[in-house]
Amino acid sequence: MPADIDKLLRMIEQKLDWGDSTAWQSRDFENLQQLILDETGVSLSASTLRRVWGRVTYNSLPSTTTLDTLARFAGTANWRQFIKEHTDHNNTAVPAAPLPVSKPAKRQPARLVWMLAASVMISLTLLGIFALKKTPPPVKKSDYRFAVKPVTRTIPNSVIFTYDAVAAPTDSVYIQQSWDKSRRTLVSKNQHTHTSVYYEPGFYMAKLVANNQVVKEIPLLIPTDGWLAAISKTPVPVYLPAAGFMNKSMLRLPAEAVTAHNMPLQPDAPDICFYNVGNFNPVPLSDFAFSVRVKNEYAEGTAACQLTTITLVTDDSPIVIPLSAKGCVSEIGLLSVDQMVSGKQADLSGFGSDFSDWVQVGCKSVGKALEYNVNGRTVYTCALPERPVHIVGMIYRFKGAGAVKDINLYQQDKPVFRAFF
Repeated sequence: MPADIDKLLRMIEQKLDWGDSTAWQSRDFENLQQLILDETGVSLSASTLRRVWGRVTYNSLPSTTTLDTLARFAGTANWRQFIKEHTDHNNTAVPAAPLPVSKPAKRQPARLVWMLAASVMISLTLLGIFALKKTPPPVKKSDYRFAVKPVTRTIPNSVIFTYDAVAAPTDSVYIQQSWDKSRRTLVSKNQHTHTSVYYEPGFYMAKLVANNQVVKEIPLLIPTDGWLAAISKTPVPVYLPAAGFMNKSMLRLPAEAVTAHNMPLQPDAPDICFYNVGNFNPVPLSDFAFSVRVKNEYAEGTAACQLTTITLVTDDSPIVIPLSAKGCVSEIGLLSVDQMVSGKQADLSGFGSDFSDWVQVGCKSVGKALEYNVNGRTVYTCALPERPVHIVGMIYRFKGAGAVKDINLYQQDKPVFRAFF
């Protein structure tokens, strides 16, 4: 990758403070897509961002539009301005002006050269000592306390955080809602209560951060009161009444219902989501079987790929099962707790679907493996995580419009959750 592009990506990584980009997961790139859209007004797809960061094989350089947008997100006007401001002029060859023949340049005395070199060395030494003095001292995690309490079972849901961080060596104390470092809030180390709103249900790992170190973290389940449907929108989704998406036979939100809520489907269709979290006993991944029928009902314009995901929410990382139109499988990715599989680097063609009819999707544990099925055919297999992981909810996400029915979740051949038959 050209050095200037690499420098731009490193600046964005420093701005995000999400850790090593090689460990970013699919959801990180989706969140970055939203952050860039919010700040620049330009939507770069998550797949484009994965290509730019080298997570999928792509032999061409990013387009000027992509580079302009990333440069704006990094804080400059455009890509050309970024190059102008951040080119390393010390490494740029600059032709020297010709010296007059009648006045040859004089050599500087050796003593002056040594004095200059000594001054530079003294300055660097002083800077190094100052930097060491500025290094924050380590924290003792046992000196801190942290607890969380959701207020309700409805969404949005306020969470009461109680904490004790008086031992923090500096005032840099934060409460972080989840793995996403952009969701950090600065709090007073001398106070003990902070509240925050969660707009989406799910399983989170809330963190207490002192001196830029995670000193405490605690699992947090944000449940739903039964089924919840929402149209994605930042910062607050558009929530729908039950009568608007649910009947005895299915969950369904057609395109006309989306536009009726003043949410345009073009040029970029919003995601619609059906959630059910925390309403059944946790089911271990070591012995489960899940199946469902889904249909993506919108394929116009930029939503031609009919991107769809089925997420099994766990008390760890989730399982995310992707579906798309058959010609778009290169754009999808499978998340299997610890394993992220890109359609750019693996054959995920089995997840390509014809949504003119219902598509049956299944996932189950078989020995030490997770087996994924589409329309009765095994299309992918991954290793089960060795640690205990439990399913605690499910999310169905469609680009534009979609429907869900025939939901089955079993443990040891016994039904745990069934709906919409």
